[in-house]
Amino acid sequence: MKCTPRRIESEERAYAFASGRILLDARKQVKVTQEELARRTHTTKSYISKIENGVITPSVGAFYRLINALGLRVKVVKP
Repeated sequence: MKCTPRRIESEERAYAFASGRILLDARKQVKVTQEELARRTHTTKSYISKIENGVITPSVGAFYRLINALGLRVKVVKP
């Protein structure tokens, strides 16, 4: 399948949405507010909100810091 600029942009939006949903679901599961998560990770509530709403995609390092701050871990498995 050819990787066109339009396809790449579409995939990036999908990744932003998916990572945001993962973070939102994880945060709600452990009953932590955006403000508290921002405090724990030395970021801002606005930054957390933008990730959860799929506006931005966090770097891999930032994503792991956010998940770790929620007391969770990421597990990578082969399909």
